[in-house]
Amino acid sequence: MPVRYRPTAILRLIRRHFRRPWLKYGIPWTGAVLVGLAAVYFAEWANDALALFLRWINGRIWLSLLITPTLTAAAAWMTRRWFSGSEGSGIPQVIAALHGPTDTTRNKRLFGLRIIFGKLSLGLMGMAAGLTLGREGPTVHVGASIMYELRRFYPRASLRMERMLLLAGSAAGLSGAFNTPLAGILFAIEELTRKFEVRTNGVLITSIVFSGLVSLALAGNYLYFGQIATPDLFPLSFAIPVIISAILCGLAGAAFNLTLLHQSRWIPARLFPWRARSPLVWGAAMGLLVAIIGIATSGQTWGSGYEQARHLLVNHGEQVSWSYPIMKWLSMVLSYIAGLPGGLFSPSLSIGAGFGHWVSEWFSQYPPSALVAICMVGYMAAVTQSPLTSFVIVMEMINGGGLVIPLMATALMSSRIAGVFTPPLYEALAKKFYFGG
Repeated sequence: MPVRYRPTAILRLIRRHFRRPWLKYGIPWTGAVLVGLAAVYFAEWANDALALFLRWINGRIWLSLLITPTLTAAAAWMTRRWFSGSEGSGIPQVIAALHGPTDTTRNKRLFGLRIIFGKLSLGLMGMAAGLTLGREGPTVHVGASIMYELRRFYPRASLRMERMLLLAGSAAGLSGAFNTPLAGILFAIEELTRKFEVRTNGVLITSIVFSGLVSLALAGNYLYFGQIATPDLFPLSFAIPVIISAILCGLAGAAFNLTLLHQSRWIPARLFPWRARSPLVWGAAMGLLVAIIGIATSGQTWGSGYEQARHLLVNHGEQVSWSYPIMKWLSMVLSYIAGLPGGLFSPSLSIGAGFGHWVSEWFSQYPPSALVAICMVGYMAAVTQSPLTSFVIVMEMINGGGLVIPLMATALMSSRIAGVFTPPLYEALAKKFYFGG
């Protein structure tokens, strides 16, 4: 007689057959798609937020003295009150979870739905205030949080699995934010893990691929800064501006790291208790200073700096003043220490582009776009001390195949110069604020 199966038995058989592939592939791939969607829409919302701020102050630049302090104060207070753990770029939080002492309570405080909502909403509020903040670091944090939430679908979520999901989500977030898949892989290896883990390799790469496919489908196959024209060959004398760029950007990046890591050396001691007690007032004060700098530079320092960097790459310095990198550097410091969510990637690239404008005026016989791109790599490598990631990010952003050797050389030299004075910024911030739980 034929064997008859009850419907419930058939369902159990199907569930048992597909359970393992779903746990192994379905959950990570679903998470990667969600990370890609978050990266694309966060990019659109960030652009809209800055555009809204610029519309508010169009023809009434003095309004920034009211809007920027108000929104900064509100975002700083809400971060401290309801969304603790979402402050800053988010990359130090990921490093702390991957390399810090095992602490599930800390991980729940640094990742999850609460962090996703706070990172997106308060980050957009900071951008609508005109602060010098980027979206790429927050996208990394959001990607990690999305993957972290998916641990709930595993019957036994081990610590190793949590770290694997955090790593994959972070790399997918960076890849989706910049449309730079190779940089996403290198970022995970060089910045987050500091080693190559074979067992996480498959999940890591497939997450980047699926996030990239979503970005490709919704935003198209674009270059972040557009195609730049550079010669395929440079004379040997081009080594001189490369070396000068590396020294300049290495020192400037080291100064930025030291400024953030040793705030007690330049902020008066009497302000620290006030800062701890009154995030509302502290945020308003930082916002007011950022607004004053913005007015003094005719609005050049507001926002992430993407437009200024693109002008320097494409239009060779038109509409960007000589003092831009210094003022942008100062605005970036003030925006970051305000204490709300916001990243450093785009502002760092913009500051580096400003230094590249200096070098292109000193060496006018060489293509300005090439020198701007070299300094973008140099400054980012100095801040992060992840030279390979910095080099590949910029190369993928501009399709700069002809600049491979100069970009790589500048990244390596700048990173080493900065390393003489300061540790890698993200790792140092993780140890300072999150390793203790």
